Amino acid sequence: MAYEYIKVNERYDNQVVDIILGPAPANIISAKLMSELSSEIKRITAESTSVKAIVLSGEGKHFSFGASVEEHTAGVVNDMLPKFHSLISEVLSSEVPIIAKVSGMCLGGGFELALACNMVFCNKRASFAVPEITLGVFPPPACVLLPIKVSGSVASEMILTGRNFTAEQLKNWGMVNGVAEEGDVSEMLDTFIVEHILPKSASSIRIACKAASMVTYNEYQASIKQLEDLYLKELMSTKDAVEGINSFLEKRSPKWSNS
Repeated sequence: MAYEYIKVNERYDNQVVDIILGPAPANIISAKLMSELSSEIKRITAESTSVKAIVLSGEGKHFSFGASVEEHTAGVVNDMLPKFHSLISEVLSSEVPIIAKVSGMCLGGGFELALACNMVFCNKRASFAVPEITLGVFPPPACVLLPIKVSGSVASEMILTGRNFTAEQLKNWGMVNGVAEEGDVSEMLDTFIVEHILPKSASSIRIACKAASMVTYNEYQASIKQLEDLYLKELMSTKDAVEGINSFLEKRSPKWSNS
């Protein structure tokens, strides 16, 4: 299948499928990219019983700068946000393990996408953040997943400050599985896959993946609609949420009503 916003590559006799987000340099998680990524995950699961891992990465030097800010504006966000939340649900419930391969910036919706993956490998230069608060909004999937993947206090710091964190910090907190000290992360991840994934049964991996993700998936499903309503019905009714998005699009500093 031909895609516009993602690239797909099969390796190791179709046991590993690479999905590359694009276009570089930002690899924005737009509504169109969401649709393509969702379609490809479904295709892999339905059409091939031999796939043992999906590797999700970004085109070029970065993983993703995050979701499209333009699609967060009033009148558009009501359609975009549920679609993004559904994509995160699909990643969490994927029968095939999804591994995020991160280099460079991994921000906002891009970070939440990586957060939903079963494992994360990155290079030392990778930088992670959910900077939504700087635009006067918050990241609903991260509000569920961060306290599970790291801790409540770290989650609160990331969500309430929007500041950047290093690969080593997130590894120490348990979210990142491996950090390549020098060069590309591909060699480290390929070695891991060859040694620890490919020798396993494809059918057993799928069942084990479903089991390993079950608690996180159930927690996400139990909370995300409430967070979605909080965002769309309460947050987006405030002047500052609208101002934060508009100020970014207009390339100026926000003028908060409640500064």
